[in-house]
Amino acid sequence: MPHDTLLLIGRDTSRATPYETHARRLRERGVATDVTVLTYDHEPRRELRDELVAIDADRVFALPMTVAHDHATVTDVPAALDEVDAETHYCEPVGRSPLLTEALRDRAAAAVPEAADSSVALVAFGSSGKPYQRQVTEYHAERLRERSAFGEVEPCYLLQNPAVECVRYNLTHDHAVAVPLFLAPTDATETQIPDKLDLDRGGLSYTDTLDDHPLVTEAVATAVETARTMADARTPQTFEATLAATNRPMATDGEGD
Repeated sequence: MPHDTLLLIGRDTSRATPYETHARRLRERGVATDVTVLTYDHEPRRELRDELVAIDADRVFALPMTVAHDHATVTDVPAALDEVDAETHYCEPVGRSPLLTEALRDRAAAAVPEAADSSVALVAFGSSGKPYQRQVTEYHAERLRERSAFGEVEPCYLLQNPAVECVRYNLTHDHAVAVPLFLAPTDATETQIPDKLDLDRGGLSYTDTLDDHPLVTEAVATAVETARTMADARTPQTFEATLAATNRPMATDGEGD
């Protein structure tokens, strides 16, 4: 049986993150021989090099701890994985897992009644150039409309329209809550979003991020098992496999060999 290492790779937010909680649960479940958390600030290849070079495994499954791909996870993180001396499989972020819909539902229902006179705003970071955040946010918004009793579910974003600062004017029901679609607390969820929502005015509740919700752990385990099944079956390359194959360091960027 191969020695598999699972890497949970996320940004260092300088705050307590749930990554180690998820790692502990995954170890207890035996998802991989080793489960390691790696965090970076700005430059994944430079900051994670020593840890990646030191990995001793037959196979490595690397999962970016974000709800959707961003610039770093489509370029810098897969390039950093070139340092691993093992068969490496880059996993899709867990944001499109249906399990996260239920986790978001739990967060919202803890703040307002799950009823027709309640509104939910899903708040994501967004992007001015990439579609991934919007796709994931709209996916969960639609599932919540179909599968929950909330009367209204509206997506909004920090970096694109509809803007987070306008969302309270688009919510029409008696009870309203904003749920940040983030896996861990960041400056965005702790400061920027609350300020833009003008929470001090009242009339709008605000929840924690998905954080250490057990369904996030379950979503990670499912993503890894899917990647392992595809690796064993030698299935055609996924989008993430293409990223890992094409985003390699070049001599001109100061990181190439």
